[in-house]
Amino acid sequence: MRKLLYLLTLSFLASCVSVKKHNEKREIPIAPEKLKKDVDFAYQKLQKLHPELYWYISQDSLDYKFDSIKTTIKTPLKPNDFYQKLAPVIAKVKQGHLRLYPLEKRLTKKEIENLKNQKGLLSRFNFVVDDNRIFVLDNTEKIANMDVGTEILKIKDIPLKDLLQKYHPFINSDGLNKTFQKYSLARRWPAFFTAEFGILDSVKLETKLNNATKTFYLHREKMSKEERKKEESANKKITKSETGKTKDYNIITKSYNRDLQFPVKDSSVAYMKIKTFSGTFSRKFYKQSFAILKKSPAKYLVLDIRDNLGGSLYEINNLYSYLAKEDFKFINDIEVTSRSAMFQADYFSEFSWIYKPLAVVGYPFYWLGTALSVKKKDDRFYLRNNGIFSIKKVKKNNFEGKVYVLMNGSSFSAAAILPSKLKGDQRAFLVGEETGGANDGTVAGRYSTKKLPNSRLYLPIGLMLIQPNIEFTNTKKGVIPDKEITPTLLEILQKKDVQLDTVMELIKQDKKSISEIKP
Repeated sequence: MRKLLYLLTLSFLASCVSVKKHNEKREIPIAPEKLKKDVDFAYQKLQKLHPELYWYISQDSLDYKFDSIKTTIKTPLKPNDFYQKLAPVIAKVKQGHLRLYPLEKRLTKKEIENLKNQKGLLSRFNFVVDDNRIFVLDNTEKIANMDVGTEILKIKDIPLKDLLQKYHPFINSDGLNKTFQKYSLARRWPAFFTAEFGILDSVKLETKLNNATKTFYLHREKMSKEERKKEESANKKITKSETGKTKDYNIITKSYNRDLQFPVKDSSVAYMKIKTFSGTFSRKFYKQSFAILKKSPAKYLVLDIRDNLGGSLYEINNLYSYLAKEDFKFINDIEVTSRSAMFQADYFSEFSWIYKPLAVVGYPFYWLGTALSVKKKDDRFYLRNNGIFSIKKVKKNNFEGKVYVLMNGSSFSAAAILPSKLKGDQRAFLVGEETGGANDGTVAGRYSTKKLPNSRLYLPIGLMLIQPNIEFTNTKKGVIPDKEITPTLLEILQKKDVQLDTVMELIKQDKKSISEIKP
């Protein structure tokens, strides 16, 4: 017992020292020559590991940008000041999955425990961005002075438009796409703000609503242990339930990631909302849902993947097997840069400390599987098809009616690959906005996270070029809808779903034309 207590005490003290040292390093300026070495290190790793580094920017142009940034580093910089220089250059690669991360402040165990008993500050709201302006989109807890439609003019006496202009260069999408940035910035600006100013207990805001301005402090509210225990118990009850598992209940948004409804009285239209392709119990959800659809009178399926940032390739492949009308190949063989690239994929970092010993035991088998997984064809390297994405058969309960897809600029990654395939195979009619993810594929899948040696910034690099099995458009843009509908700011704030309304009107017209044809 004494030895155990001694080890625990030692571990606790070491943890405290580690946190202190890490946070001290955030404030220490780094010599220019060392920062220039970090620039070279980042570019060398990108060239070695990223399969399509020059897809959206020429090598000469990217070489110039990396060389140019080094000429601007003339004085010592703190890690996060250096981040503000390098992150925009990384963003010029125009790959939405590729981003540099600032050096975050680490918290002590006591600080983490205190935060557990507190509600968030800015994270409790959803926002919408419109021309360098921020508006409150959702205030589910009805926090005072933050009604839906409230514009935030200043935060900490800083005009918010200045912060948005500062953070915008850190945001990138796939290729020439322009629809993704406003959604990404609306989600991420509080994280950029926190990285810059730290975790605050309160913040001064100046807001505007109905032409009336107001200045006040927004506070981080504390939760009692009883409140927290009650919330955790309620969340556990839902997430452990069969419905909570199959529909993938999200305790943060307090909603289901997947859902199937029949919005019209005669059940001729089915509406399936997928908020994220998390993969969690997805196979069971689709099996149950399409069995229900098969028995229903539904002739139309509306698949809503707006604000879906992607996720599991397996899930979208499986979903497509319920929508296809004939056997299909969902994606092309996955390309990597070399035989050795996948050896650099994150492995041990994907395991918690409890499972680290098992990871060590399993590593030789992982290494062997990785070594055998790469094949060479025409001087390029691909992962051998493991059966998941080979020719697939259509599911017995596949939906044979008309499919409409709702998508927007925040449909990204897997949520762009799916509509790209549906459109390429002429299996669905797409409504909404150009997707944030590229039509012709993306670089993601497995990552190799590199730590820049001097600034200690993290750079996760996607290792796999994933492309749908379609005839490529080569437009360097997202998936273009068959009918473009972009809601106005007023429609968004008033929660008017003009995109869904458009689909329902198209279905109504289709029903009418069919009835006129029938004798």
